[in-house]
Amino acid sequence: MTILLIIILLILAGAITLTVIGLRNPESENDRALQARLEEFSQTGETPDLRELELSQPFADRIIYPLARNLGEIAMRFTPQNAMNSISRRLELAGTSARVDPTMILALQLVIGVTFAAIVVLVSSLGAANWPAGRTILLGLVFGFLGFYFPQLWLTSKINNRQKEIRKAMPDALDLLTICVEAGLGFEAAMARVAEKWQSELSLSFARAIQEIQLGKVRREALRDMADRIGLSEMTSFVAAVIQSEQLGVSLSKVLRIQSDQMRVKRRQLAEEAAHKAPLKMLIPMTLLIFPSLIIVLMTPAALRLFQSALGGMFGL
Repeated sequence: MTILLIIILLILAGAITLTVIGLRNPESENDRALQARLEEFSQTGETPDLRELELSQPFADRIIYPLARNLGEIAMRFTPQNAMNSISRRLELAGTSARVDPTMILALQLVIGVTFAAIVVLVSSLGAANWPAGRTILLGLVFGFLGFYFPQLWLTSKINNRQKEIRKAMPDALDLLTICVEAGLGFEAAMARVAEKWQSELSLSFARAIQEIQLGKVRREALRDMADRIGLSEMTSFVAAVIQSEQLGVSLSKVLRIQSDQMRVKRRQLAEEAAHKAPLKMLIPMTLLIFPSLIIVLMTPAALRLFQSALGGMFGL
């Protein structure tokens, strides 16, 4: 039992470590410190010691992260290609860093699923009543499946938050684009100004599209790729309107102003929709938590008086 407990605790610690590593920002202070040391060596002309540089990296980058990647590569061999493509697409929509790849998601799913199942086995073994083997196996499978699906839930939440942030920022960004274009700037320069003005998911998407255009990609292809990476119908319609105005020779400022007004109306409609859904969402906690508490507070004094009265004696209370 002691050995089993130690193994389960080690698995749980590994799952937490892998989750933290998989979800962290790749531009960490340690990475910047390593880059600074490399630049210092290059300026002084000294030959850097590769072993010293390797040991200067944190333990997670040297040991934990490669182990997680290897575990994900093993799981990838048994994963269909369609599932891998789906995970890659969801990571792209979530706007995750380059270090969070499908192998990391598969490793997280495997480790967290095994951890949840091991916790169920531990609870069943340490309980006062011995659970039947069938019940333990069934609960272990259920909780293991929940743990396996947990990274997918995190991806879904991240995608929804990113799209909500972009949808909220689009009207203001299009207003700035319109002002810049009417002032005489080109479309790429206006996008660069938006990318410099704000630090948001939309500005990062604009900055990536500008970099792709500067590297030689056609503007309409870069804009379409940007819309695919975001996955919003509003962004798709905006990109289609910009490409159509370029092909037909329509004034770009008028198109941007129309798109901005439509985005603002769409945002207002979504806010009204969320306001109408609020009472229904409040009904569940009110029914399960608030109303029972009110009933207890209001009915307890009357029930106590009833128990102390003659009517309570008739029922043997």
